[in-house]
Amino acid sequence: MKQILDFLPLLVFFAIYKFYDIYLASGALVAASAVQIALLYLLYKRVEKQHLITFALVAVFGTLTMVLRDDAFIKWKVTIVQFLFAGALLVAELMNKSLLKAMLGKEMPLADTVWRRTSLAWVVFFIASGILNLYIAFNMPQETWVNFKVFGLMGMTLVYTLLTILYLYRHLPKDFKPQDKSD
Repeated sequence: MKQILDFLPLLVFFAIYKFYDIYLASGALVAASAVQIALLYLLYKRVEKQHLITFALVAVFGTLTMVLRDDAFIKWKVTIVQFLFAGALLVAELMNKSLLKAMLGKEMPLADTVWRRTSLAWVVFFIASGILNLYIAFNMPQETWVNFKVFGLMGMTLVYTLLTILYLYRHLPKDFKPQDKSD
């Protein structure tokens, strides 16, 4: 259920864009993101920081897009989110605290150097994704950008996540056995 909620605003944005325009789609994205936050809280009694940050940026940039009738704002939002994620990972690493290790370290006992390399690789990925978004957003037709935002970034992130999992599993200790969650 949570995975469906993660993609809800993006799917609403895409559908409204296809039937109407970027301005109505931006308003729908703001509304769907607010619904997403409310549902996450109702179902799980908590909302992750990444959802709150993304919602705040969607609310600001989506509203600016609608009010000023300028799609540049919603296009910039994607890159700003990517850069914020990169910045958070990088700052944590500079402070010798791996956000990835904090999230996954209990399930995957890996050396700190593996977590550091993985975090820095994600920093590069987020920066590259943000730059690619800007290039496509401001050098290609709006429809190309919308398709990239919905399918391209999602696909790239999925592939990179799978590559990350393969990399992490390759570095697990030989005697590692995943814990059974059914206990």
